[in-house]
Amino acid sequence: MVAKAPQPKVKDRRTGEIAIDKDGVTLMTVEVMFSTPDEVEILKLTVPQPGVSEDLAMGTPVALTGLVASAWENEFNGQKRHGIAFRAVAVTSLAAGASKPKAA
Repeated sequence: MVAKAPQPKVKDRRTGEIAIDKDGVTLMTVEVMFSTPDEVEILKLTVPQPGVSEDLAMGTPVALTGLVASAWENEFNGQKRHGIAFRAVAVTSLAAGASKPKAA
């Protein structure tokens, strides 16, 4: 697994409002890539900011803690949409000398 540099999760694209969880913690978006000899898949994860290693950058090998997948469905302008949302407690760098996630 490798990670793209984390970005703040945007709650409202029109206003630029950043998403927070029920405890007021900023949420981050981290994209990770899983690869096998036959397939590559990129997942977009939501992670609380304290659970993100400070040194994550494109290509960093990572470990995922508390990964949960949740199905979702909504309707916007009469069009139904659905998918799977991924959330993790932490995304930790596996690179040598990497910093640990900040304590929650």
